[in-house]
Amino acid sequence: MSEAFTIAIDGPAAAGKGTISKAVAEHFGMAHLDTGLLYRAVGAKVLKGEDAASAARALVPSDLEDDTLRGQDVAQAASEVAEIGEVRAALLEFQRSFARKAGGAVLDGRDIGTVICPGAEVKLFVTASAEVRARRRYDELVQRGQPADLAVVTADVKARDARDMDRAEAPLKPADDAVVIDTSDQTIAEAVAAAIAAVTAKKG
Repeated sequence: MSEAFTIAIDGPAAAGKGTISKAVAEHFGMAHLDTGLLYRAVGAKVLKGEDAASAARALVPSDLEDDTLRGQDVAQAASEVAEIGEVRAALLEFQRSFARKAGGAVLDGRDIGTVICPGAEVKLFVTASAEVRARRRYDELVQRGQPADLAVVTADVKARDARDMDRAEAPLKPADDAVVIDTSDQTIAEAVAAAIAAVTAKKG
């Protein structure tokens, strides 16, 4: 496929959208962008004392390779800077340009299908219950050897959901024409298969 073809995959934290997005991109031979990393990179810079909007405007691809971007403190900061209109505006063109890459692109985030790429050829919304997502995030932290408390992680997940869904700028919600995939009771293989089937159906 030489022409642009955009797959927008949105959803809350720990729903599985990152895993699904990578698998979909690999299956169809497309480029993949985890847009959450953009906000995490800005959040990491803010934690170091930088101004959020300035950090967003100065972001370069190498900033996305920082090993500390997956930490819980950076995730919290990312959610907070994502509420800032100037930050979202600064990162908008980066994402839209990536989305129209020749050969197709898969972008995952929280407002890809609604704001960044409303004209995407395929839109998926990957979700799961807050309790299931909290357990996944808790297990992930434990596997990395990081201290974790399930009750605290659950509270963090619910607080982040509230911030993401209630913010004035680009709230987290499914696009009207998105295919919703609930991974609460699905294996990774089942969720990936559902996503690939949804894309295949749209591609015809």
